[in-house]
Amino acid sequence: MIKRHFATLLTAAFLFQLWSCSEPSDQPKANALALELGTEPVVAIQPTMYGIFFEDINSGADGGLYAELVKNRSFEFENPWMGWKHLPEAETRFNTINELTPINNEDHSVNNRRYIRVDKRDESQNFGIQNEGFDGIGVQQNGKYDFSIWAKSNSGGITIVINLIDSSGHIVGSTSITPEGNAWKKYEASFLSNATVQHALMNVYFKGKGQMDIDHISLFPQDTWKQRKGGLRKDLVQLLADMKPGFVRFPGGCIVEGRTLAERYQWKKTIGPIEERKLLINRWNMEFTHRPLPDYFQTFGLGFFEYFQLAEDIGAEPLPILSCGLACQFNSSEMTPMEKLDPFIQDALDLIEFANGDKQSKWGSVRAAMGHPTPFNLKFIGIGNEQWGEEYFERYAVFSKAIKSKYPAINLVSGTGPFAEGDLFQSAEKSLALLKPEIVDEHYYKSPKWFLDNAGRYDHYDRSRYKIFAGEYAAQSVATGSPKNRNEWECALAEAAFMTGLERNADVVYMSSYAPLFAHINRWQWTPDLIWFDNLHSFGTANYQVQKLFSTHKGTHTLSLQKEGHALIGQDSLYGVASIDTISKKIILKLVNVSHHAQPIEIHLQSMDKISTGTVLTLKSNDLHAVNSLSAPDVIKPIESHLDIQQGMIQLELDAYSFKVIQLEKKE
Repeated sequence: MIKRHFATLLTAAFLFQLWSCSEPSDQPKANALALELGTEPVVAIQPTMYGIFFEDINSGADGGLYAELVKNRSFEFENPWMGWKHLPEAETRFNTINELTPINNEDHSVNNRRYIRVDKRDESQNFGIQNEGFDGIGVQQNGKYDFSIWAKSNSGGITIVINLIDSSGHIVGSTSITPEGNAWKKYEASFLSNATVQHALMNVYFKGKGQMDIDHISLFPQDTWKQRKGGLRKDLVQLLADMKPGFVRFPGGCIVEGRTLAERYQWKKTIGPIEERKLLINRWNMEFTHRPLPDYFQTFGLGFFEYFQLAEDIGAEPLPILSCGLACQFNSSEMTPMEKLDPFIQDALDLIEFANGDKQSKWGSVRAAMGHPTPFNLKFIGIGNEQWGEEYFERYAVFSKAIKSKYPAINLVSGTGPFAEGDLFQSAEKSLALLKPEIVDEHYYKSPKWFLDNAGRYDHYDRSRYKIFAGEYAAQSVATGSPKNRNEWECALAEAAFMTGLERNADVVYMSSYAPLFAHINRWQWTPDLIWFDNLHSFGTANYQVQKLFSTHKGTHTLSLQKEGHALIGQDSLYGVASIDTISKKIILKLVNVSHHAQPIEIHLQSMDKISTGTVLTLKSNDLHAVNSLSAPDVIKPIESHLDIQQGMIQLELDAYSFKVIQLEKKE
């Protein structure tokens, strides 16, 4: 047993200084609450404790993280003209989308069969096509943009003129391309935008006379994350990088399963050259009647290679989730028979080789050809998402046996299904105890009260069985307005209280992530969400600020933090956890006050006499309904203040409705 030393309790009343720069409370100041801080490390905190969960919902990928600005760039949507409009006179000069001679016969894949034939017989005609983008096309003044198109000239000579226009029809950027030769070829051109426009449109005109075939019309900003051509949206990745997440879970939850097995996520169709990746309808396309997006498809420009690369970029462990042969059980009873699971299992084995194999291996060579010769060092893989019943557990057992036989070091992630309690949850716990996965995913979309009441959820979990991945959670508001379920401070504060329990039980909880991650303000299906954005701007919610503070101040080991011998799980409306970074020697306290009045506390730092100063980061609002927004992104943000420590004692006031991170550095 680890020996614990607790500081002396101080019970006398005192006058304290307001170190946290809080507003005066409207309640009379009571005697300070004495907290007991241990000095010896208790349990290790995993580097993966706080991560991010990505799913292509709410336009999280196409129209979001993936920086492509053209909707339906290859005309492969269910309606081939979706996102496009014919410009004057064009209706009579465009053939029906052509599939007679797929362009893969020369340069492309069978996955991209449709293209447009431009038949321009009169030079004086002025016609073309217009793309609406994703809620318009956002461009920045003086921003550089890369246009590309696949084309072949069948006869004559046609020049393609590209104009970006604002709502008044003014041209804000322009370039041109003249394809030559009757073989499919990719043509590229760049231009500078002369204005900032939130909802621009792209006009593609055809000048001259002749016949031409075109496909895969694309537009990207040059200023992407790490300046990668055709890459990810810079501001959105930066928000993720700033969190310093321990892992990135991808490609999501329900999107893994698909509404049908044919619509499940298949990672092999998301790698290789962009124009060879096979588009798929997004399972969130018509999922919610209040916000239908019939034009919601997955182009897979953001595929498994890009997910692995993103995780590596931001210093996080990759955590891919794969189909186990069951369609989403909320939508369907479709399942792959046990005797036909081999292709699904092989996909899992091949994925590990793709991520970790040397560049001479079959799938490692594919990764190397995409520009990453060294392995991604995959350590975790999830089998199925939020599924339940014996039909899931018997399939998981087969996957586990096959993967562990070939790759025993891979940690497998299973799950307890969609609910945090009840018959399905209890049944799952019994089955998983026999299957012995390393990590089990639990989900909670609950009220703020549930999160407060469950801050001690893992205090009495069996330490000898599997570890916990709190893989999807978000407190649900009950506010009026649009959207009804908003990212209110009350929700974020309750999540902070709950997260103190996750960290305190770091010997049981190895991973956690809020969900969903992203949402476009005009193209969403699900709320609340961690990060919101439009075509040009983005912001972190109050929930994001909570997640970021936990992730960037987690320490390496927990310390004991108690009141009267008990963990802080709501006594006097207080929640808390302490940790130490054994490398930097920093001590970190996280304290949450969910009361409507301020609460003075004191902590005696016995055996820490060399600590004389500290810093305090405070998130607070007296309005529990307060939210961050695009117009006011900093309503709730960390406020830093200085903490003086006199005679080895912390005297601090916890503001009403506040979350504080206190960082102490022991001087040698």
